[in-house]
Amino acid sequence: MKAGRCKMEHKIHIRKTANEDIPKLASLMGDLGYPVSRDQMETRLNNIGSHPDYCTLVACLKNKVIGMAGFHTGLLYNTDGIHIRVIALVTDKDYRGIGAGKKLMLAVEDFAEQLGAAGIVINSGNRTEREEAHHFYLSLGYQAKSTGFVKTLH
Repeated sequence: MKAGRCKMEHKIHIRKTANEDIPKLASLMGDLGYPVSRDQMETRLNNIGSHPDYCTLVACLKNKVIGMAGFHTGLLYNTDGIHIRVIALVTDKDYRGIGAGKKLMLAVEDFAEQLGAAGIVINSGNRTEREEAHHFYLSLGYQAKSTGFVKTLH
């Protein structure tokens, strides 16, 4: 990490998402590899926002949204207690490496601790372009424990 980048991390603040963030969230989903229109993102965010178990946070630098984390709380069959599942985590490709992703994950962890959650689960694709993300999760103390499967129905 270059000198000065650590200082930038302190200027990043985390907040809950707002309607004016929708165009940037759509752009971030594209950076994550899931292109979406502004209208689609608005519909998705409205649907997600109607469920009290979901939360979307954004990382801001000088009032500009540079990252987002979306997660929900839930119960599992194989263990006791509430768990948090991070379902989207992305930093704008032009702002990676300055601490936004770390601040977002620390905010998720803080939320989980306040709830008394037993753990946090993150899925990340097995694609080559996701290897950097996998190293990031490992650096934060997460462990690679499972393989996911998907079947598209529509």
